[in-house]
Order: sequence, then structure tokens, then C-alpha cells
Amino acid sequence: MVGPSIAVCDLDGTLLDSDAALLAPFLALGVPEDRIGFGRPVEEECRRQGVSVDDYVAGYDTDAVKAFPGVDEVVARLDRWAVCSNKHPMSGRAELARLGWLPEVALFTDAFDGPKALGPVLDALGVGPQDVVFLGDTAHDRACARDAGAAFALAAWNPRARPEAGDIVLERPEQLLELLGSGIA
Repeated sequence: MVGPSIAVCDLDGTLLDSDAALLAPFLALGVPEDRIGFGRPVEEECRRQGVSVDDYVAGYDTDAVKAFPGVDEVVARLDRWAVCSNKHPMSGRAELARLGWLPEVALFTDAFDGPKALGPVLDALGVGPQDVVFLGDTAHDRACARDAGAAFALAAWNPRARPEAGDIVLERPEQLLELLGSGIA
């Protein structure tokens, strides 16, 4: 059986170790840390916290974000890959550019009607859900893959990631390359 050959990746918490950068603007705007959530569209979290998206984006430091160890090397070896993220497009594109990452498709919160969805990414890639594995770190990422009928791999190198039954659990980024070459679906 031929399995997925294309990685579709979430950014924050999956490829990028960005928790501190994501928290900093909210903290600077007076939001208590224990009220801040991860994985939601930036507009939704800002609305939930009572802050403006413009103020949040103005306080977000794209230079403070770094790739998780091993991710740069994996990204450099991917033949085809895409980004599907709830991140604000200005921040997401700036981080991709700074890191020199060139996904075939990169869709951010402005490309979705609500939370991120794989459908628009699959359409832009010209492939079906059986051709991709969605790599993420949150329950929303898992649901995003399930709703599209795609395989889901958990980026367990993020200490916040919590596996559930049915997840393909990747402990190290290089395991993504093994998964794409293995035919596991």
C-alpha cells in the first residue's frame, strides 16, 4: 500500500518552538498567563482575551521563534511539504522567510473561514487526503486531519503534545522522513 508522501505541517508547537513568543504579546497586554490558550486562530484567542489583533501582532517578535532541534534538517530534506496554520499571516510568512523555509503551499488564518482546515491546502497542492500526513501538536490539529480524512502524526518532541489512541506518535523530527517513506497511512 502506498501511504502519504507529502507532509502538511502546523507551525507553532510543531515545527517552531514558539510558546514564549506567542505568550509575550498577551502578557505585555495584561493577560494572565494561565488564561492564554494555544492552537486557536489568533483572532479567536485575541477576542477571547479582549485584546486587538493589531496590538497582539505589533507585540509579536518573529525573531524570538526558533525551530525545534532537528526540524531544520528535516525540512531541508522534504520533497513536497506545506504549512497549515492558525498563525497570523504576517508573522507566519516572516518566520518562514527568516528560516529560509520554502513550503510548496503556506496557508494561514486568513485563508480559512474559521479555524484552519486541510481542504484548502489539499486543493492548493492538487492532492487528496490519502497523499498527506498532517503533523501537529494539538487536539485541534488532530481534528483537522480527521475531518479531512488524512493521517495525523503527533509532534511529540513538543512537551505540551498529548498522544491519543490512533495517533502516529513521532518522538523526533527525523521520524517524519521515515513515515513519509514507509507507506504508513
